[in-house]
Amino acid sequence: MRAKRSSCLLLAGAGVGLGVGLIAWIDWASAHKAVHTPETLKAFEQIFMQQVEIGDLLFHGDKATEDQLGVNLSNTGMACAMCHPYAADTHPHEFPKWQEQMSKFATLRDMINWCIEKPNEGEVLDTDGPAMRALEAYIYWSNRNSPLQPGTH
Repeated sequence: MRAKRSSCLLLAGAGVGLGVGLIAWIDWASAHKAVHTPETLKAFEQIFMQQVEIGDLLFHGDKATEDQLGVNLSNTGMACAMCHPYAADTHPHEFPKWQEQMSKFATLRDMINWCIEKPNEGEVLDTDGPAMRALEAYIYWSNRNSPLQPGTH
């Protein structure tokens, strides 16, 4: 199977109204051409929901789950759900965006770690670790059907 090749003209403004044109060649990947079977989709959903369940436990301060994953989300006795019941006001659909509390352009994972480290006085998570993925899955699941509007609030 051959990848399709197409060109794209990109314009970037420079100085006072000067435009610089760059031509970029893009090789489009041919991933996911086959339709997933209902069985495969069901397996994907089961794996996702397992992560949501772990994230739910972590989000609500389950110490046994924290111990099992080797993380410490709070030294204040606070859980994520105490400020964000059912992941309310987490706005995952708005990331990445400029985050005033951090004074930087941040991802959802950055914000999760900020909350763990600052108000909860816990230990930041590995951004690619199982606890972070589970928390992120729970937050996205809790906010399903939210409009995607990165950068707004």
